[in-house]
Amino acid sequence: MCNNLKLFCVILFLVGVSTHTINAQKTGNIVEYFGKEKINEVSEGNVLHVFKTGLALQMQNLSFESSSFPNDPVFNRFLNDTKYRATKESTFDIDFLGNSSQWQSIKIDSTSSFSGRYLRSAYVQLTYTSNSEQTVLFEASGHSVALVNGFPHEGDHYDFGYSLIPIKLKKGENIFVLKVGRFPRIRARLITPSTGVQFTTRDMTMPNILQEESKPYQGAIRVVNATEYWIKDAIIEAKIADNITTTVIANIPPLSVQKVPFSFNINAVDTSKEGVDLQLNLKDNKGTHINNQTVPLEVKSKYKHHKKTFVSAIDGSVQYYSVAPSTTKEASQALFLSVHGASVEAVNQANAYAQKDWGTLVAPTNRRPFGFAWEDWGRLDALEVLADAKTIYQPDESKIYLTGHSMGGHGTWYLGATYPDRFAAIAPCAGYPDLLAYRDGFSRTVLEMTSEQLEERGISIKTVERMKWEPVNTPLHNIIERAGTPSRTLKLERNYLQSGVYVLHGEKDNVVPTAIAREMRERLGKFHNDFTYYEYPDGTHWYGNHSVDWQPIFDFFKQRTIPKDSTVKKLEFFTGSPGVSATSHFMTIYQQEKPFEVSSFDFSKEKGFDINTNNVVLLEVDLSKLNESINEITIDGDTLKVSSNLKNFFKKDKNNWAKTSKPSLKEKGPHRNGGFKDAFRNNVVFVYATNGSTIENDWYYHKALFDAETFYYRANGNVDMIKDTDFSLEKYADRNVIVYGNKDNNTAWKVLLKDSPIQVTNNEVRIGDKTLSGNQWGLYYTIPRTDSDVATIGVITATGELGMKAAYANHYLVNGTTFPDVIMFDNNLLNQGTNAVKYAGFFGNDWTIENGDFEWK
Repeated sequence: MCNNLKLFCVILFLVGVSTHTINAQKTGNIVEYFGKEKINEVSEGNVLHVFKTGLALQMQNLSFESSSFPNDPVFNRFLNDTKYRATKESTFDIDFLGNSSQWQSIKIDSTSSFSGRYLRSAYVQLTYTSNSEQTVLFEASGHSVALVNGFPHEGDHYDFGYSLIPIKLKKGENIFVLKVGRFPRIRARLITPSTGVQFTTRDMTMPNILQEESKPYQGAIRVVNATEYWIKDAIIEAKIADNITTTVIANIPPLSVQKVPFSFNINAVDTSKEGVDLQLNLKDNKGTHINNQTVPLEVKSKYKHHKKTFVSAIDGSVQYYSVAPSTTKEASQALFLSVHGASVEAVNQANAYAQKDWGTLVAPTNRRPFGFAWEDWGRLDALEVLADAKTIYQPDESKIYLTGHSMGGHGTWYLGATYPDRFAAIAPCAGYPDLLAYRDGFSRTVLEMTSEQLEERGISIKTVERMKWEPVNTPLHNIIERAGTPSRTLKLERNYLQSGVYVLHGEKDNVVPTAIAREMRERLGKFHNDFTYYEYPDGTHWYGNHSVDWQPIFDFFKQRTIPKDSTVKKLEFFTGSPGVSATSHFMTIYQQEKPFEVSSFDFSKEKGFDINTNNVVLLEVDLSKLNESINEITIDGDTLKVSSNLKNFFKKDKNNWAKTSKPSLKEKGPHRNGGFKDAFRNNVVFVYATNGSTIENDWYYHKALFDAETFYYRANGNVDMIKDTDFSLEKYADRNVIVYGNKDNNTAWKVLLKDSPIQVTNNEVRIGDKTLSGNQWGLYYTIPRTDSDVATIGVITATGELGMKAAYANHYLVNGTTFPDVIMFDNNLLNQGTNAVKYAGFFGNDWTIENGDFEWK
C-alpha cells in the first residue's frame, strides 16, 4: 500500500508538474478547474474582518508516512497545549537536513490572499481580537483543515470559495490555525451574517429542466444556521409558476451549514424558454417565513446534453450526472459510462462527447470533480448512476461500456477490474491503473535526474538518498495496509479477461507518463487476447475532445457484448473484499479465509463443472442462471451433488467443501463485510455524545460536525447529525450509525453497543478478555447493528481527553487510505503516525474477535 502518499505529493511539486496548471487549462471544454470560477462575492452578510497578516510555518517532510495516519506535530501542539502561540522567527522543529522550521511573518497580496512558495506544505496562524462574544461566519479558502479556538473544521483545499463555518467568537483573542491545501495560497475573512438562518447559493446541486417532461425534480441548497439553537422540522417551499411543493428538511444543528435536499415539480416548458426561476422559501415548523431565494434553472431538451439529479442511498444527498443522449429513439440501445479526470465537472465530461446514434452516454460526478479517484464513495457514485441510468434508458444489458480520462482513466482500470462482468469493454484514456504505479512513475523521474537537474529544482542529494529508502513494515503495519487490497487494481488484473480493453494514451503525456500505459500493454500482452493499444502521435495529456471521444474506441465497443451466463465456459474472478465486489456472472464469493487478501475462483466447463478457489470459505453458485441440467460440480477436487436450476451454497471446512444452507445475514458477506470506511454509507447518521463532561460533550459535538463538514466538502454529502438522546432503533431503522463517544458519555451506546466485543469507558478499554487503562486510548471500529440484517455501526471513541484529540483527524473520509475493522492507538498518533497504533485487524466471519485476524504491537 502507499505508505508514502505524502512523498508522492511532494515529488509532484519537486519535478515541476503543477496539477493545478494542468487541470486549469481551458483547452476544449473538459479540462477545466471545477467548471466554474472561485466564489469571491459575499452575499450572506457583511465582511467584518479580512485577515491581512499572520505567521506561516513550512513543514516539508520527505519521510515515509502513512496516508491513513500522517504525522501532524503542529496540530498536535495546538490541540494539546491550549496556551501555545506561534511567535515570529520562533523555531518549531528541525528537519532531516538540519534546517530549522521557523514561524515567518506573512501578509496578503492585492487579491487579499496569502500566497507564495513559502506556503507549500505550510501552516498559518491567524489571530483576531473581538470586543465581545459574537457569532460570525469564518470564510476561508485554500486550506485543507482549520483549528478554530481548538476545534477542527473542514477546509477548502481546492480553493472553491465554498467554505462558510459559523463560529462563536470569544471576547478577546481568537486563534485560527490553517493547514495550507493543494495550492500555496489561502484567503481568510470573518463575515457578520445578515440573519441567523439563511440560504446560501454557494454550491447548489440542481438539475436541468427538461422541455418535454412534466415530472418531479430533486435539488439541494445549503442552509446556514448561525444561531446556537437547533432548526427543527423546517420546511422548504419550492415554487415554479403555479407548482408549489413542500419538503420537510432534516433538523439542522446549531452553528452549522447543511446542504439539504428538496423536491419540486414543473409542467412541460415552452421550447422557446432557455431558463425558469425557482422560488425557494424557508419556513419554520409553524409556517413562519425565515428566508427566501430565487434560483435560476436552465431549460434543456432531453434529446440534447443535459444533467439529471437523484437522491443517493449513501447519505440521502442529492447528486447529479450528465447525459449525452442517443440521437435515435430505438429501444434497448447501448449505455456508456464515462468517468472524468481530476478537477473536471461531469457536465464538461459529457460535453466532450458528440452524441451517438446507437447509445446514451452518462457521466457521474465521483461525488466531486476531485472526489475519491473513483474509489470508495466515488465507486459507489458510479454504481448509483449506472443503476439510475439503466432504469431510465432501459439499455440492452449486454451493451454496457466503460471509459474515462486521466483520473477517470484510473477509474476505468479500477472499476473495470472490480466489476468485470458489468462491462462488455473498457477504454482507459491517459489513465493509470494503480496509485502506486502513478506515484512510482514520478519517483523514477526524480531518481533518474542529473545533478544539474536536481540542483535546478532545489532537490538535495540527501533528499534523493532518502527517497531510495524502502519502508520496513511490521505485521501490524501490514494488517492495516491489507484493508486497501480492494483498491490494488493490479492484483485484480486477470479480471480484464472478462471484457475487451482499448488503451488510449498520448505519446508525449507527462502528467500520466506514457510509460505507465506501455507497462499495462506489456502486462496485458502476457495473458489477454482481446485488447487494443494506441498512442496518439505527439499527444500530450489532453489534445482536444478526441482525447476521449475517439471513434475507434466506439467502433471497438460496438463489436463486443457481455456474454449471457449460459454461454460462459471459462471464468476467472478476483476480489479484495466481497463487500466491494463479490459476484461475476453466476458465482459469488461470500466469505474469505483471510480477510482483505485477494480471493478468487477459476471456473471451467472443459471437463465437467470444475471450480478452483483461493482464499474462499463460502461460495454461491447460481445454477438457475444456466440453461442446462447440472447434477454435480467439483470444487478444489471435491465432487458435490447439486440442485439444478437453484442457488447452491458451499462451505469450506478444514480443506474440504460441503454443501450448506444460505448463510445468515448476521455473518459477514457481500452485504456487510467490514473495513471501517464501509460504515459511512447506507443513509448514515452521526450520533454524538451529550452525557459527558462539558469538555467531552463539546469535543464530540465538534468532532461529529467536523466529519459532517468533511463529507459535505469531499462528497457533496448531507449527513444527518443528532444527539445521542434523540436516537432510537425504530426511527433510524436499518441505517448505518456512527457513534461519537464512549459508554459513559454517549447514551446510544447502551442501545447499539451493549453486546459489542469492544467496550470503551472513561479511562478503560476492554477488547475481548484484555483490559487497558488510561485516558490516552483512541479507537475506530465497526460492527453490525444487531437489530438489522444490513446496517453497520462505526465507532469513534476514546477513553479520555488525550485519546479524543489523538482521534481528531478523519483520513477515513479520504480515498487511498486503509482502515481495517478495528484500529486502536494512543495519544502519540499525531507525532508518530502508524507507530502509535497498538492494535488493529479484522473480525471473523461471525464478527467475533476469537475467529478474527488481529495484530498487537
